[in-house]
Amino acid sequence: MTRPNGLARAAIRFKPSAFVGTFIALFMAAMIVSACGILLETGVRAAVPAERYAGAPVVAAADQQAHYTTGSGEDRDTESVALPDKARLDAALTARAATAPGAAAAIADVSFPVRDVRDVRTGNTPGGTPATAHGWGSTAFTGTKLTSGTPPRTGQVVTGDHAAIGDRLTVDTPSGKRQFTVSGTVSGTTDAPGTMWFTDTQALALSGHPGKADAIAVLAKPGVTASALADQVEQRLGDAVEVHTGDGRGAVETRGLAFAKEMLTALGGSFGGMATMVAVFTAAGTVTLSVGQRRREYALLRAIGATPRQIRRTIATETMLVAPLAGALGCLPGVALASWWFGQLRDKGAVPEAVDLSVSWIPMAAAVGAAVLTSLFAGYMAARRPSRTKPGEALRDASVERLRIGWIRTPLGVAALGGGIAFTGVAASEKGENAANAALGVVMLFMLAVALLGPLIARACAGLFGLPLRAAGAPASLAAANSRTNARRLASAITPIVLAMAFSSTLVFMHTSEDRVTEKQQRAGLVADRVVTGPSGLASDAVARAKATPGVEVAVGLTRTSVLVHAGGSLQSISTQGFTGTGADLARVQDLGVRKGSLDALKPGTIALDKTLANDTHARVGDRLDILLPDGAKASPKVVATYDRGLGLSQITLPQGDLASHTTTVGQPTELLLKGKAEASALTPLGTVTDAAGYATAKSVERDLNAWANTTMAAVLGGFAAVAAANTLVMTILDRRRELGTLRLIGTTRRQVMGMVRWEALLVTSAGLILGTAIALATLIPMMNGLTGESPYIPPVLYGSFAAGILGLGLASTALPARAALR
Repeated sequence: MTRPNGLARAAIRFKPSAFVGTFIALFMAAMIVSACGILLETGVRAAVPAERYAGAPVVAAADQQAHYTTGSGEDRDTESVALPDKARLDAALTARAATAPGAAAAIADVSFPVRDVRDVRTGNTPGGTPATAHGWGSTAFTGTKLTSGTPPRTGQVVTGDHAAIGDRLTVDTPSGKRQFTVSGTVSGTTDAPGTMWFTDTQALALSGHPGKADAIAVLAKPGVTASALADQVEQRLGDAVEVHTGDGRGAVETRGLAFAKEMLTALGGSFGGMATMVAVFTAAGTVTLSVGQRRREYALLRAIGATPRQIRRTIATETMLVAPLAGALGCLPGVALASWWFGQLRDKGAVPEAVDLSVSWIPMAAAVGAAVLTSLFAGYMAARRPSRTKPGEALRDASVERLRIGWIRTPLGVAALGGGIAFTGVAASEKGENAANAALGVVMLFMLAVALLGPLIARACAGLFGLPLRAAGAPASLAAANSRTNARRLASAITPIVLAMAFSSTLVFMHTSEDRVTEKQQRAGLVADRVVTGPSGLASDAVARAKATPGVEVAVGLTRTSVLVHAGGSLQSISTQGFTGTGADLARVQDLGVRKGSLDALKPGTIALDKTLANDTHARVGDRLDILLPDGAKASPKVVATYDRGLGLSQITLPQGDLASHTTTVGQPTELLLKGKAEASALTPLGTVTDAAGYATAKSVERDLNAWANTTMAAVLGGFAAVAAANTLVMTILDRRRELGTLRLIGTTRRQVMGMVRWEALLVTSAGLILGTAIALATLIPMMNGLTGESPYIPPVLYGSFAAGILGLGLASTALPARAALR
């Protein structure tokens, strides 16, 4: 008898069409796995070469992540989250670092935003020209040299070559406006144009964080290596400070790196895990279908004496001939997908320009391994029955579809269905992030239930849709009969359609629902007559100047930032606004929709919360809420009010004074809300002036950009599932050549056969659409009720386009191969 590997090679050589569908499914699964793996690896390995600190072998800085520990002993778990703003360290540590044996010098480095306000008189730049300031001591490691003049002394500044020595400059600093005399100029520096340098002492005072340095740069004595110096500095400063060398110095100067690493890791890990599961699961279904379509061949092999072991080895050999090649080729578009995805994230500012995509053999090996293991496992499971059945029974079973339920998959499917129903109840009873987390379990469990109970669901759908089909003529009646007697074949086609509809609808309509509620809350909550904004913030005296403008009754400055709160079982970054003035002033320009307490009670040391956040943190009016301010400092303000419109405005509201020393911009507001009839032209020197409607429209554009990630994930998952569905439909039609030919031989016309195929495709796609929509609704309703308090919003046109696309794909994927088969 032919050896199993010979049988496998012969099967692929003489019946390649039987393996094309398997190849495509494994190819796409490898593409998804490799792309997500590359993003995950990039997040783990992301680094930025040092630029500003390139001349300093060792840099000491504060930890830029917040750490939250839960449990104890073996259950102890520590969570780390990137801080919203920069954490600083005590400048007094500079003297201690300088005492390290190998240290030649230690410099307390600060960088802070300033504005050259000379242009205000000419009206060129509202609020002045933004610039960055440093201490002159930093030139020891940046290499900046004077072109003319002398280093700065108290009351003096060194600038680029846009100013002349002796000029008097008015500079708006985080500590207010000051006048300085230009003592020197520089040119050819790597710093941005407009950079200013003050004395080290004055820079620390002007930065808005007196006594705090961004980092400490340590220079080495001749012959001392960076690693040796780092060890010495670490011994001097202790564990409270992180000591960096090499590319670690770049992380200190690039604020967005920590967020980028966290985001890429989450995208490649969490979404990658979900996408990988969907891809692998769909590919496994295709492999199972391919093996099942050749059950007659295996029955004949058993009849002529093939042993169960030979059958299993044949299927395994077929897998090893197809899966590695499909996996390897799938990695090529996987790299392209990851590169495009990464480039989009970088263009949108989520990833620093200096970060490069990391592509190594590890994600590729994982993708190929996933393809091989998936196909081996699916092939083994599909081969169990044909390899164990007696030869005579195998021939009988191959002639008709088995109607008995599976004693393994059916109980598992029922358990998954019960778990999905239970999670739906849990999600409906929770609020905020807890509801969202529970709802994600809903979609996964229901999808698992559909896959495991596919034949039973398909038989039910065929019976249900068969009633109207039997009254729609001979082709429709024939389609109903075929669907009812070939439920397993029908299930293999329905499952990927359900996947495509459920995942795409959940991801896309989650955004449309949040966007609708956000816009509604923002338009209802913003009651100011004028809004003043600036691309790089506003001047420190913008509020005072606005109040002095004729026609302005109330002027409130807002600082937009984020704080960290432990809610829903994890540390979360929460949108926050700090306001100037009193709570009564804020109430005249913002209607937050207060439910309990009063904004009048807002004063230093107090806080107001969105109701959803209050539920997540179990905080009530009068309680203390533990938060981490933008730079990681701990605070426990008293809750004085809860409100409804946090999604559209901000989830946390507190006095700006409580935030000032914990943000880089310190007291400089990011926007002004004004009440009164002031002319827009009178406010133009402060920044860009709009009314409430114009401001809300601008913010909607920002939300559209934020929705890009959800849309991309929906496109990746939905696109893969849609192609898998089309692939499965083509495989099932091509496998029915003999059946379609028999129908023609007994007198069925070509038109009737094509009508039957179209009705079958309509039944499959309709069943998939209904099930996918039901799963999406079971996920979205509790999720949106928990997050927004409202029902999900599904735009009819968008949903219609999803349905039309799936219907068109199903009809095309059956009609084209059916026409080819009939020839």
